[in-house]
Amino acid sequence: MKTLKLIKQEHSTKIGSACEFTPATVTESCLLEYEGKVIGFYLTELPDKLKQYISIANKEFLSKNVPKQEMSRGPQGTKKDKQKREESGKTLVTQYSTILGGVLAKAHMRRPYNSVSSVHTNPKAKTFIKAMLLSCLEAEKLIELYMPEQYASQKKLIEETTLPEYRFGNLFTSSISNFNIAASFHQDRSNLKNTVNVILTKRKDTEGGSLSVPDFGHTFEQADNSILVYPAWYNIHAVTKIIQHNEDAYRNSLIFYPLSGFDK
Repeated sequence: MKTLKLIKQEHSTKIGSACEFTPATVTESCLLEYEGKVIGFYLTELPDKLKQYISIANKEFLSKNVPKQEMSRGPQGTKKDKQKREESGKTLVTQYSTILGGVLAKAHMRRPYNSVSSVHTNPKAKTFIKAMLLSCLEAEKLIELYMPEQYASQKKLIEETTLPEYRFGNLFTSSISNFNIAASFHQDRSNLKNTVNVILTKRKDTEGGSLSVPDFGHTFEQADNSILVYPAWYNIHAVTKIIQHNEDAYRNSLIFYPLSGFDK
């Protein structure tokens, strides 16, 4: 597999800036190297077992079995459009997400203590949770293969800083699945430093929804059945605007990440 050497660039992008549709510059499988160290990788094709697991997770996520946090962003149409969609059994909500694993305390959201996602107590979500956990473990094998030092150090860090009940797999604390959600420029400051995130992508009839990293001047394609491993704590990034080619089009990202704050 080829290596893409990342070079830091000057830019004026700030946290909170919107991220419009931009063509991907990274479309082939590669290791991501910065200052002589592999900091991540992108694979356009997954091993069969991982592909099978994320297909199951994706199918369950799109079903009514999995509770979602709904958002009203995106084109909703007129009241007549909404009524037609409702009559045809299609959701009016164009964007939603589901969190698994550890959830940090947030007093302003009336959640004064750390917890485990309530989705874990929902019997209907059992298949989704199992498929996501198996996907996580298979993704970790790829990290161990392509980034053995990162795998060892992140596993050690999780074991030292995170109570067992807040672990998701061996390298992470949490997971989020996002349906048709683009994101403005941000930095994952709540993540443990010197760690990587995993982004698995399922999509149908869409363009965009790619990870844009202005520090390196690259936008990662995130094709269907791809994996992107990246240190989201390190610098600002965004998800480009998603273009849907029909009403049934979607882009799902299945993400695993390690949060700080679940200390022993």
